[in-house]
Amino acid sequence: MYIILIYDIPLEEKGARASRNIFKICKKYLTHVQKSVFEGELTPALLKQLELELEPFIRKDLDSIMIFKSRNKKWLEKEFWGVEEDLTSNFF
Repeated sequence: MYIILIYDIPLEEKGARASRNIFKICKKYLTHVQKSVFEGELTPALLKQLELELEPFIRKDLDSIMIFKSRNKKWLEKEFWGVEEDLTSNFF
Protein backbone atom coordinates (compact mmCIF):
# COMPACT_ATOMS: atom_id res chain seq x y z
CA MET A 1 0.00 0.00 0.00
CA TYR A 2 1.08 3.58 -0.57
CA ILE A 3 1.59 5.62 2.61
CA ILE A 4 1.84 9.35 3.30
CA LEU A 5 2.98 10.02 6.86
CA ILE A 6 2.85 13.48 8.41
CA TYR A 7 3.95 14.32 11.93
CA ASP A 8 3.70 17.34 14.19
CA ILE A 9 6.00 17.38 17.22
CA PRO A 10 5.94 20.48 19.47
CA LEU A 11 9.48 21.33 20.62
CA GLU A 12 8.68 21.88 24.29
CA GLU A 13 9.26 19.11 26.86
CA LYS A 14 12.09 17.32 25.00
CA GLY A 15 10.27 17.59 21.67
CA ALA A 16 13.49 18.15 19.71
CA ARG A 17 14.76 14.75 20.83
CA ALA A 18 11.43 13.08 19.98
CA SER A 19 11.38 14.79 16.59
CA ARG A 20 14.92 13.62 15.73
CA ASN A 21 14.10 10.03 16.66
CA ILE A 22 10.83 10.02 14.75
CA PHE A 23 12.55 11.51 11.69
CA LYS A 24 15.30 8.85 11.73
CA ILE A 25 12.83 6.00 12.08
CA CYS A 26 10.53 7.29 9.32
CA LYS A 27 13.52 7.72 7.00
CA LYS A 28 14.32 4.00 7.37
CA TYR A 29 10.92 3.05 5.94
CA LEU A 30 9.78 5.92 3.71
CA THR A 31 11.09 8.69 1.46
CA HIS A 32 11.50 12.10 3.09
CA VAL A 33 9.47 14.55 1.02
CA GLN A 34 9.27 17.80 2.98
CA LYS A 35 10.03 18.78 6.60
CA SER A 36 7.85 16.32 8.53
CA VAL A 37 6.30 14.54 5.54
CA PHE A 38 7.24 11.08 4.26
CA GLU A 39 5.78 8.83 1.58
CA GLY A 40 6.34 5.44 0.03
CA GLU A 41 5.20 1.85 -0.48
CA LEU A 42 4.88 -0.34 2.63
CA THR A 43 3.41 -3.74 3.26
CA PRO A 44 0.94 -3.97 6.15
CA ALA A 45 3.63 -5.81 8.14
CA LEU A 46 6.19 -3.03 7.58
CA LEU A 47 3.61 -0.39 8.50
CA LYS A 48 2.99 -2.21 11.78
CA GLN A 49 6.74 -2.47 12.37
CA LEU A 50 7.08 1.28 11.76
CA GLU A 51 4.26 1.95 14.23
CA LEU A 52 5.88 -0.23 16.91
CA GLU A 53 9.26 1.43 16.40
CA LEU A 54 7.75 4.93 16.66
CA GLU A 55 5.56 4.20 19.68
CA PRO A 56 8.20 4.77 22.41
CA PHE A 57 8.97 8.26 21.04
CA ILE A 58 5.40 9.55 20.59
CA ARG A 59 4.28 11.65 23.53
CA LYS A 60 0.56 10.82 23.51
CA ASP A 61 -0.45 14.15 25.06
CA LEU A 62 1.64 16.37 22.72
CA ASP A 63 2.59 14.71 19.44
CA SER A 64 0.56 13.87 16.36
CA ILE A 65 1.26 11.46 13.50
CA MET A 66 -1.19 11.07 10.61
CA ILE A 67 -1.08 8.23 8.09
CA PHE A 68 -2.88 8.43 4.75
CA LYS A 69 -3.22 5.07 3.00
CA SER A 70 -3.94 4.20 -0.60
CA ARG A 71 -3.94 0.84 -2.29
CA ASN A 72 -1.69 2.17 -5.02
CA LYS A 73 0.31 5.33 -5.74
CA LYS A 74 -1.37 5.66 -9.15
CA TRP A 75 -4.61 6.68 -7.40
CA LEU A 76 -2.95 9.78 -5.95
CA GLU A 77 -2.50 12.93 -7.94
CA LYS A 78 0.42 15.06 -6.76
CA GLU A 79 0.26 18.80 -7.34
CA PHE A 80 2.79 21.44 -6.31
CA TRP A 81 2.06 25.02 -5.36
CA GLY A 82 5.21 27.08 -5.03
CA VAL A 83 8.64 25.44 -5.23
CA GLU A 84 8.44 22.03 -6.84
CA GLU A 85 10.70 19.49 -5.15
CA ASP A 86 9.66 16.02 -6.19
CA LEU A 87 12.04 14.05 -3.98
CA THR A 88 10.22 10.83 -4.77
CA SER A 89 11.25 10.96 -8.43
CA ASN A 90 13.96 8.52 -9.49
CA PHE A 91 15.34 11.05 -11.97
CA PHE A 92 17.30 14.11 -10.84
